[in-house]
Amino acid sequence: MTEPTKISIKNMVCARCIRVVEEELLKAGIEVQNVKLGEADVVLKSEGELEKIRKVLKEAGFDLADSRRAQIIEKIRNIIVTQIHHNDNVEKINFSELLSNELALDYHYISTLFSQQEGMTIEKYIILQRIERVKELLKYDELSLSEIAFKTGYSSVAHLSNQFKKVTGLSATEYKKLRDADRRALDEI
Repeated sequence: MTEPTKISIKNMVCARCIRVVEEELLKAGIEVQNVKLGEADVVLKSEGELEKIRKVLKEAGFDLADSRRAQIIEKIRNIIVTQIHHNDNVEKINFSELLSNELALDYHYISTLFSQQEGMTIEKYIILQRIERVKELLKYDELSLSEIAFKTGYSSVAHLSNQFKKVTGLSATEYKKLRDADRRALDEI
């Protein structure tokens, strides 16, 4: 049996992405052993299968992260998205420590690389992800603003409100009243 190859995949941000990637690769006849956010273990039976995978992924809205730098960026994005959107542990997260530990790299290097490649700081990316999560929770209309602040890691309602207004131009209350509120897809942030 051939050893699996780990491939890094850009733009995977949710459980649905995992399912789509796995289904599309299987449909294309690729042997898939494991898929998780940002990566998959596949068995490559020929030289041309990697290009076949690239084509299948592109058609599904994803892409291969070929270079080491692109792979690190994708891991950074996936760690942040997972913590903000898919983690019910609401205690305050030290992202610089988390990223350094998860990637086994110096935070200064990670931060510089991310800023160069993405055109924004990791802190700005975290803020944008948090605001998208706040928008989602506001639309559900199940939690108070104070519960949303706690759930999204803000130290206070005032901090959440100030950051929300700065990013969206609207107060949380104004946003909540909008019928067609502008939420952004996580992979577009």
